[in-house]
Amino acid sequence: QVQLVESGGGLEQAGGSLRLSCAVTGRTFSSYVMGWFRQAPGKEREFVAAISWSGGITDYTDSVKGRFTISRDNAKNTVYLQMNSLKPEDTAVYYCAANFRGSIWTRNYDYWGQGTQVTVSS
Repeated sequence: QVQLVESGGGLEQAGGSLRLSCAVTGRTFSSYVMGWFRQAPGKEREFVAAISWSGGITDYTDSVKGRFTISRDNAKNTVYLQMNSLKPEDTAVYYCAANFRGSIWTRNYDYWGQGTQVTVSS
């Protein structure tokens, strides 16, 4: 079974940077889309970014465009979320997810990580 293990969260000052990692292990018999989501206190989970298997297609929510970059290294079975120019409103639990059923546009995510806390102080 596919398992996603996240790391890299923590406490950072506004304007700083963090890089989240998501290692994918288990039975991966096909290419898959990877995505990042987040859930802030008192808010519903929201989409952050996604990347195609080849890395050639990426998608971002408007609030992070120009600040966050999603990337992947399939040789290492790892997906990253580079977060620059962090803002307090970026504070949330960040989850990575794998989509085996559709394209980057269908957002059919089958597996989810445990989440990693990102806290941005003012």
